[in-house]
Amino acid sequence: MDWIQEAGNTVSQITITFPDKSQQTVEKGTTPLDIARQISNSLAKRAVAAKVNGRIVSLLEPLQESAEIEILTFKEDEGREVFWHSSAHLMAQAIKRLWPEAQLGIGPPIDDGFYYDIDLDRQITPEDFPLIEQEMAKIVDENLPTERKVLSPEAAIDFFRKNHELLKVELIEDLKGSGEEISAYSQGEFTDLCRGPHVPSTGYLGKNFKLLSVAGAYWHGDEKNKMLQRIYATNYPDKKLLKQHLKRLEEAKKRDHRRLGRELDLFSINQEVGPGLILWHPKGALMRHLIEDYWKKEHLKSGYQLVSTPHVAKLHLWETSGHTNFYQENMFRPMEVEEVEYQLKPMNCPFHMTIYNSKIRSYRDLPVRFAELGTVYRYERSGVLHGLMRVRGFTQDDAHIYCHPDQLTDEIIGVLDLNARMLARFGFTEYDVYLSTRPEKFVGTEEGWEHATEALRRALEIKQMDYKIDPGEGVFYGPKIDIKIKDVLGRSWQCSTIQVDFNLPERFDLTFVDSDGERHRPITIHRALLGSIERFFGILIEHYAGNFPLWLAPVQVMVLPIADRHFEMARRVQQELLAKDFRVDVDERNEKIGFKIREAEVAKVPFMVIIGDKEVEQNKISLRLKGQGDLGQMDISELIKRLHDELAVE
Repeated sequence: MDWIQEAGNTVSQITITFPDKSQQTVEKGTTPLDIARQISNSLAKRAVAAKVNGRIVSLLEPLQESAEIEILTFKEDEGREVFWHSSAHLMAQAIKRLWPEAQLGIGPPIDDGFYYDIDLDRQITPEDFPLIEQEMAKIVDENLPTERKVLSPEAAIDFFRKNHELLKVELIEDLKGSGEEISAYSQGEFTDLCRGPHVPSTGYLGKNFKLLSVAGAYWHGDEKNKMLQRIYATNYPDKKLLKQHLKRLEEAKKRDHRRLGRELDLFSINQEVGPGLILWHPKGALMRHLIEDYWKKEHLKSGYQLVSTPHVAKLHLWETSGHTNFYQENMFRPMEVEEVEYQLKPMNCPFHMTIYNSKIRSYRDLPVRFAELGTVYRYERSGVLHGLMRVRGFTQDDAHIYCHPDQLTDEIIGVLDLNARMLARFGFTEYDVYLSTRPEKFVGTEEGWEHATEALRRALEIKQMDYKIDPGEGVFYGPKIDIKIKDVLGRSWQCSTIQVDFNLPERFDLTFVDSDGERHRPITIHRALLGSIERFFGILIEHYAGNFPLWLAPVQVMVLPIADRHFEMARRVQQELLAKDFRVDVDERNEKIGFKIREAEVAKVPFMVIIGDKEVEQNKISLRLKGQGDLGQMDISELIKRLHDELAVE
């Protein structure tokens, strides 16, 4: 199955252009690995793949024509994906050696590692992990070369059926007729269906891998299918990076929003209500109100008009928008009302288009900015539901901007400014920015795409924001900017997106009357800043580990009377603080003060006020700060000033 072709004695020369625009002439047939070796032995040792004219390729792929090339290491996102994808094959090969009857599902790279879905009658447990890791180490020592072969669908089906890999046969059946090339990668006796590319040999993967957990996962994420065993693992080029990752995982466990949501009594998911549907408890609902209230105020200050739309609409609306064609598998089944079919909304967009069309718009009206915290419903398979991060009912912080083509860059700058201001308010100041360009299949004109893409690019450059081009990854209806925020653990979360939409304005025939008296199509920007309230709330819980800033804390002050005789003053302190708009509770339980303090610490209340005989006698309070201990006695006016000062800093 060796796909590597020798360059022979050809004397043809090609020109290689590096990311810094420097160039080098090499012989036709030279591989990226050859080029890495010419640059430095260090780079050659660290290299895992290459990017040639934007396409990720093996280090051993011969270059047949002049090209732009970048040598990829583990430091680059694409390099990590190749490294982890190859590591998934390494783990699968070890499992197949230990349990030949195992059938393989899929094994993709994910954030910080990889997994593989396995169909095996025997339950794999954490006790088996050292055995699998030992076999993986043997395969690394064997330094097996990875070889690629392109197969016809018939040949691929025949090969995997003979090897009793029925899940792979199903995947190939799904690929038939798609026009997608079917390829397989082999290393030693192991062959897997895969697009690739991979590292040149198993020796490149080292031995700093760690199997992390095993969980159930429905095949294709569909609960109607068989439950497979999903084995999660990770691998790093050196032991130090692995240790850092394992430390982050331990910290992430402590911050798991599902556990903290339960412990802090913020939200719950009840199977009687339905999977993926969130019940907001009083404290969580209060925090949600604070987030939404801030969101509304910021949007009103930025010139948006708030709108509100129904949770259902006639199915015809979704036929007009195209969702029934493009998005039906993620929509709940229609319901019939008076012999007319209605649909739970999966998006807010069609409603906003309809509001825009409710009257004739002039160029003088533009830009028109509609914003809504609109709850939508999407059919996510139960196998992929995950706390607040993946749900079936959620509230999008949605907005659509309708503007004149000349206003496009300024509107995008306005969105970027609003986005930065809002994210900073919640404690996020670091993010990765991506500009996604035109895919192969698109609606609209090439001229329109170029204008929109250039406007997005120009806005990013005016704001001096570092960004990466994501070629061909725009959605079919327009180019976009994606912003991934980084939390305190350095994890990336996709939240903000700014998309130019050529599709819905056409489908809903949106127009405005320009200065020439003629009707023209407005440029439409679809944007979400927080993504969804549910998911963003989950990210906030994990970012702060439940220790929310004072302005967001559901209980800002807990008053702790030592005995019953101190209740009267405790309630008086509570009322005085409530009158100043602070959120205050009193713990009147018949418990010792030490227990009450520990409970308030566990509940992550920022300020604790202790009231005993001395405080009543002197008409003062004793103050404790979470994690800092006793700060001594003070007048209540001093406490109020301290609270105001901290809120002003936040």
